[in-house]
Amino acid sequence: MDAPDLSALDDEQYEDLAIAQAHPRSRDPEVWNLLTSPEHIERTRTILANVHARTAAALRRRKTEREEFQQECHARGEAGKKEWFESRPEYEKWRRGAAGFHQMVQSAISELGKAQRNHNRKALTQRSSQEAREALRKLSIAVQRHQARHAKTGSIAEQQDYELWQMLDRLTVPCGPDQEPTTLRTMLDFYWTNVDMTDDAEEERRATEKVMRRAPAGRSAQFTGIPRARHVGNEKGLAG
Repeated sequence: MDAPDLSALDDEQYEDLAIAQAHPRSRDPEVWNLLTSPEHIERTRTILANVHARTAAALRRRKTEREEFQQECHARGEAGKKEWFESRPEYEKWRRGAAGFHQMVQSAISELGKAQRNHNRKALTQRSSQEAREALRKLSIAVQRHQARHAKTGSIAEQQDYELWQMLDRLTVPCGPDQEPTTLRTMLDFYWTNVDMTDDAEEERRATEKVMRRAPAGRSAQFTGIPRARHVGNEKGLAG
């Protein structure tokens, strides 16, 4: 059958559809997926819970009526007992059918409970992933700004600075429809920060960052070597 628009169904129509899909062997997978989707599962559970409660009430009511009828029949002697036994097959047939229907609805409700828990877990996992991704984005921006400040001022970075900056090129996050591993620096360049027009100073800063990233073991050879001694006035007589 074609998948219905569940939001367009009134409660009676929705109930008929939910009951028709309650037993696994009579289900249309597409319709059942709609009934158990995050958008509709709460309504489906409510509808079937009401059906379950009505069936339980009917079973209790008929049982009470049957017990009262039995007492009346026994009070009338043999004729009443005969009527009691003759009515028994019809009642038992109804009771078995109602009990089976009641159990079927109960099983469907249990399935809906499991589906709801799965939805909740997925939603929690997705929310946690989004929060972790956002935290990683903010951390990456902070590291990028830290590197940019060093490049702008021309100050010599220490080994731990290079190791920190290189994390932007080593750590990856899934990105795109195929969830391809993408470095944090690429995410910063294309997704996590605004792209602005660059000037000469910006190009110089990026060139400096590029040199820093190419540095073996995190330290550029351009910043290595023995620093020269510098003494004002050359009072110690060192050779110039």
